[in-house]
Amino acid sequence: MTEGTDRPHNPQPNPATGPGGYGYPPGQIPGAGYGYPQPGQPNPYSAQPQPGAPGAFGEPAFGEPAFGEPTTFGGPARHQEPAFAQPSQPSQPSQPDWQAMADRSEAQRSRRKTLSIIGGAVTVVLLAGGGYLFFAGGSDDKPKDDKPPIAASDSPSPSKSPEDKSPTVAGDPTLLRDRVPGGSPVQLAMAPDASLFKMGERDEVRFKGGPNSFAQGSEQAVDVTKSFSVTTRLYTVVENGSRMAISQGDGDSYSFELGFESVNGKGSWVFRVQTGDKGADATVQQVVVDAPGAVNKWTQLTATYDADKKTIALYVEDKLAGAAQISGIWPGPGPVQLGRSRHHGIWSGSLVGSLDRIRIWNKVLSPEQVAVLDSGKLDSLGMPSHAWII
Repeated sequence: MTEGTDRPHNPQPNPATGPGGYGYPPGQIPGAGYGYPQPGQPNPYSAQPQPGAPGAFGEPAFGEPAFGEPTTFGGPARHQEPAFAQPSQPSQPSQPDWQAMADRSEAQRSRRKTLSIIGGAVTVVLLAGGGYLFFAGGSDDKPKDDKPPIAASDSPSPSKSPEDKSPTVAGDPTLLRDRVPGGSPVQLAMAPDASLFKMGERDEVRFKGGPNSFAQGSEQAVDVTKSFSVTTRLYTVVENGSRMAISQGDGDSYSFELGFESVNGKGSWVFRVQTGDKGADATVQQVVVDAPGAVNKWTQLTATYDADKKTIALYVEDKLAGAAQISGIWPGPGPVQLGRSRHHGIWSGSLVGSLDRIRIWNKVLSPEQVAVLDSGKLDSLGMPSHAWII
């Protein structure tokens, strides 16, 4: 920890802006109209069949007999009527064989009796088998329904309105939306050289550096006289100067600032607070830890202040990196800032890089709570007071 000294102010030149403009190459869009006849040409699907011409879909030509019908020169062949047969002389009926008829009747009764006995036996067997299958749970041959029955607890719940995950305020793409429902939202207005980018499933706000590269809140988001925690992910693309992620103060000085700083070619993560009025160098308290290989990669930073114990702490990648005892934090009344900080009445610490997952709690997070910040399992942390780009 370094006390009583403020970092040197190294204003950075604004990076050159590249050409923009995304679009499509000029050209005429060809017309459509698939499957329709061109103007002035007959529609082949509306023509009527002509005599002698083959019909559509393999039908016989107009006026020709159907397939398989015999033809003659005058048209289809006529059916020939058969000649009337001459009736024959009736013969004398013979006497029936009564004994044979009795034998046949007896044989039929015997056959019906036998079939009735066999049918009854089969019915008894089937009923017995069916009863066994009923008590045994059914046959394997019965079609099974793979879908489990829906219990009362599985019934669909009432539909809920989808969560609004937009990072900006509706109707204003330059205003970062405070994602915490209820309370007193603090929206962040992006300056011209700060912009929002969609990266797969997440969003990030990018800063080009310079006087027009920042996002400013509508009011202060942190009461520095009480305990608080601030966390964000930072991606810096330069390794020189001071590059602040988030700060808050007034027109003369910061109350706190969190970010990256390089002094004499050595990069560091820094959480710095002002303990006296008007930003005097002698009243600065800070926690500084080495940041090897910090450039061009995402790093999660968390700063906490315990108002009861009067301690500040800095976590890097959810691990405690350093702590310091302080006398308190001077409460500058100005709004929260992204991408810059206030020093001796001058804006400095301009960030060249990106931020996301910015959250503030009105309490001090314990090391165990900070350890789960990157896991996404935040139930144990409670609702933050403010959140942007999450």
